[in-house]
Amino acid sequence: MGTSLTRAQGPQLSPFRSTHVMNQSIAGTNSPLQRRFAGRRDRTMSLSNERSDAPLVQTAPKDPHGESFLGTSGPKELRELNSAEEATLKKLMSKEIDYIASPEFEKKNAESNIFQDSEDIKQPDISWYRPLMDDGTTGKPGSVKLPAKKASAVLTLAQERVLFLKFNYARFRQRKIQDELGGRLPNNAQKHELLRWNTISETYRKQIAETNLALVLAMAKRVRLSDVDFADLISEGNMALMRSVDKFDCERGFKFSTYSCRAILKAFSRQGMKDTRYRKRFPAEYDPSMERSDHLETLRRNHEQECAQEVKHIVVNNEADLTDIELSVLELRFGVTSDNQSESQEESPRRALTLEQVGQIIGVTKERVRQIQNKSLKKIRLMLEDPTNPERKAQRQATAN
Repeated sequence: MGTSLTRAQGPQLSPFRSTHVMNQSIAGTNSPLQRRFAGRRDRTMSLSNERSDAPLVQTAPKDPHGESFLGTSGPKELRELNSAEEATLKKLMSKEIDYIASPEFEKKNAESNIFQDSEDIKQPDISWYRPLMDDGTTGKPGSVKLPAKKASAVLTLAQERVLFLKFNYARFRQRKIQDELGGRLPNNAQKHELLRWNTISETYRKQIAETNLALVLAMAKRVRLSDVDFADLISEGNMALMRSVDKFDCERGFKFSTYSCRAILKAFSRQGMKDTRYRKRFPAEYDPSMERSDHLETLRRNHEQECAQEVKHIVVNNEADLTDIELSVLELRFGVTSDNQSESQEESPRRALTLEQVGQIIGVTKERVRQIQNKSLKKIRLMLEDPTNPERKAQRQATAN
């Protein structure tokens, strides 16, 4: 799309007339310095008027494909990057950009030779892919029907070389900018240049992958992996196809399918082994309700109940040689029943009382109740540690005295 620029029409002086007027304005001076500056202004105005007679040319806007990316190096005002472009730029600068080198990149006018003087290859038609995948997700990999030849474009060796040269040259230019920066932050012009070449490389990467989508389906028909989901298989094959695009060297003289088919089959094999290992570890399907176990909580609760029953048995049978006042304090403070209580009272345990309430019942102060409680608990603790040790028994008797 061309853009024509016109100048405003109005009375203008010819270069000779303007020079004559200026010479008249300084004719009355005899300063050599002023005469020298006057002559310099005369030459400058003469050159500017000569340029004003030349036609103005503005570069047409470029579309995002092929050789139309060229010729954008002229001076122009660069806009600020948006958030998406900043994120893309940050990702580009976080690692070195790899590319497959070619002797064509080092030649003179390499950019023009690769983009402008090469064959224009049309975008592939992939309208067949989505319906085919929708039908194939419910079936087996071997039941997938490949697209017709007219629906799937097959590139020649020369056409593949053109696409891969454009793709790798775009990455070569990105890497060149990275090397020039040397770890420094890029300026605004370098940011736009990086993003421009990244758009070019991603455009041709997508075109190469879409042209060879049928290779993944063709390789999927060869494998016999009944346990692997068809959608997972195709997804793994597509990822292997994209990796093949990044690593393929077109200068070796082989077609891309020779390299990518083997990579896709290897990806299918890895997916099958991964699925087999998963099935061995998890033979049953995932059940969220069965994932969380309460085994430890159950053990802790059972242990607490067993300890409480053992303490109750010691108190009821008075195995710790507790006095009557000590038994009364334990019963009132912790609700532990003795054997002289009725079964109905055991079924409905009493509410634990405070030290002051227990003191009012037995007629002592709350401090004395606390001392009796600690003494009785110490006897029970010694009994729990070793009930058969005679030294412990003598210690319990000494504590009781």
